[in-house]
Amino acid sequence: MKITNDIKYIGVNDHKIDLFEGQYVVPNGMSYNSYVILDEKIAVLDTVDAKFTDQWLRNISFVLDGKKPDYLIVQHMEPDHSANIAIFAEKFPEAKIVASAKAFVMMKNFFGTDFSQKQIVVGEGDNLLLGKHNLTFVTAPMVHWPEVIVTYDSYDKVLFSADGFGKFGALDVEEDWACEARRYYIGIVGKYGAQVQALLKKAKSLDIGTICPLHGPVLNENLGYYIGLYDTWSSYEPEEDGVVIAYTSVYGNTKKAVENLSQKLRQKGCPKVIVNDLARCDMAEAVEDSFKLSKTVFATTTYNADIFPFMREFLLNLTERNFQNRTVAFIENGSWAPVATKVMKEILEKSKNLKILDTQVKIMSALNDENEKQLDLLANELCEK
Repeated sequence: MKITNDIKYIGVNDHKIDLFEGQYVVPNGMSYNSYVILDEKIAVLDTVDAKFTDQWLRNISFVLDGKKPDYLIVQHMEPDHSANIAIFAEKFPEAKIVASAKAFVMMKNFFGTDFSQKQIVVGEGDNLLLGKHNLTFVTAPMVHWPEVIVTYDSYDKVLFSADGFGKFGALDVEEDWACEARRYYIGIVGKYGAQVQALLKKAKSLDIGTICPLHGPVLNENLGYYIGLYDTWSSYEPEEDGVVIAYTSVYGNTKKAVENLSQKLRQKGCPKVIVNDLARCDMAEAVEDSFKLSKTVFATTTYNADIFPFMREFLLNLTERNFQNRTVAFIENGSWAPVATKVMKEILEKSKNLKILDTQVKIMSALNDENEKQLDLLANELCEK
């Protein structure tokens, strides 16, 4: 695939994978992106997953058409991008390896060598001149590993963004970018919003016409839209006004309360209502919803003097990714000694800037008239601007 006259895509699509990083469902597969810049000097940017070594090498050979690469630029050391560094070094012994100092330490751990005879160590603002293409390296620590660099080509105005602006899904499948990029961002990078914000500030000084990530499609139109979403996600602000109701239910009574509340919200014209049964839905999708919308209602049962396990998992997924700047409310159920709301609040104590609504629904086994009144009050509060 041609990115520009001199920049070619040599990545691969993976349709055999079912769980990315062993946990994220990827029904449309994944792409592992790699690029070549053809100039007086030739640079390859990143490798691909070990399962696709032969295909990647064929892609390189096809693009180079008998030429030899001068550099391998390693932006990120996760194995789905770095697995073939040693194979590249063996196949192209004259090529230098360009990476951050921390990346070379990781190479020693992964491959038993840091390629000391091939090293070109780069840091913030360092340049690599290929000819007309002048590459500038920008450090991006903890986006989302400590060794990460991104690379800016001033000639073609291309930002090679490492895992930034990545997305679930192979490149030969058409699907909405924002949905799967949001789920990818929150799951993979979401904890590191401050570091993403720092990188976005650096990027503002660059004249960027194209973004080439390590996962997902090359972005070359409406870049303001994509950068704007990254700014929103990394600042932990909601994208839309709306309510997520995340629940677990053992015998159906908590579920009934959730259904009643969602119906009341829709009747009151709440702009968006999403209901997630945490025992059955994709947990990553549920987490994505609560980061996307402005309000979340947590509804669960007291269970073994704690809360139902799927709710605990959900809350931990949120807090591990710095859930904040949201309005929240609670519905609890218990036949004796209910503690669910207390436990949920304790887990959320580490979350910043949460507005907890006054109305709390406390069900003792089954819904009663008082609970219906509480649900009405809660719906009113949730629908307020």
